[in-house]
Amino acid sequence: MQSRPFHRHVYRRISGLLIVLVCAAPILFLPARACVAETVVLASTTSTENSGLLRYLLPRFEAQSGVRVNVVAVGTGQALRLAERGDADVLLVHHRPSEERFVAQGFGVQRYPLMHNDFVIVGPRSDAAGIQGHTSFSAALERIRQGRHPFISRGDDSGTHKRELALWQTLDAPLTRADADWYLEAGAGMGATLNTAVQLNAYCLTDRSTWIKFFNKGAHTMLAEGDALAANPYGVILVNPRRHPHVRAEAGQRLIDWLTSPEGQALIAGYRVAGEQLFFPHVDTVADGETLDTPFVGHGS
Repeated sequence: MQSRPFHRHVYRRISGLLIVLVCAAPILFLPARACVAETVVLASTTSTENSGLLRYLLPRFEAQSGVRVNVVAVGTGQALRLAERGDADVLLVHHRPSEERFVAQGFGVQRYPLMHNDFVIVGPRSDAAGIQGHTSFSAALERIRQGRHPFISRGDDSGTHKRELALWQTLDAPLTRADADWYLEAGAGMGATLNTAVQLNAYCLTDRSTWIKFFNKGAHTMLAEGDALAANPYGVILVNPRRHPHVRAEAGQRLIDWLTSPEGQALIAGYRVAGEQLFFPHVDTVADGETLDTPFVGHGS
């Protein structure tokens, strides 16, 4: 007689367990892709992150596709190295020679032109170097160097850093260690580098989009713009699944196709901060070159 409650208790526990298993069965036996949204890793630049562009674009893609995008925002050089190791599925950067080399070496499938903006030189409103209104970056940098006025470089192998070094090389004499008292390297992303420039009352090369979005301008302003060397094209590349079989090639290509589609391009064109357009889609321009002799038709500021 004493055992009946015990058996009833055991029966209830077993029945409850069976009910849970039966209810859970449809979930347990569904394919993994149906239970967890697919995720792709996008290695991109700090400019696309600091400007707010990716936070504007990606939620729209995710809502339509069901694919989640994890962004790793670093300098172009570091993003390329991440992708070469297979630590990213898609690459979105802005140094065309490096992008084309990445594809030629078999790390990427194809480079798709995506969008562009341009570079500008910013500095203190007092402008001790007198570069206000210059449209020649070479002339502006020469005045900064001659006066040994503080200049902050990103110094991080980013696309902006690569362009800045190429601009210095247009001068008659290259930078040397003797310039280290006024030429300083932040070794950081664009936002952090601009913060350092503001703190040190220094000049700096930046992409226009990050500058427009940047809130800590202090006494700094945009001083030089419109150089023919200022074009800043961006490309997007799928990491080669033949090199790294774990790459989520299908989902990564869906992201690329969406970014380069009429819808994606229209959204890029429509992204504005304080009424200013920050990026210009590839469909609106032929300025997709990266060589220093490629002219750039600016869109104003």
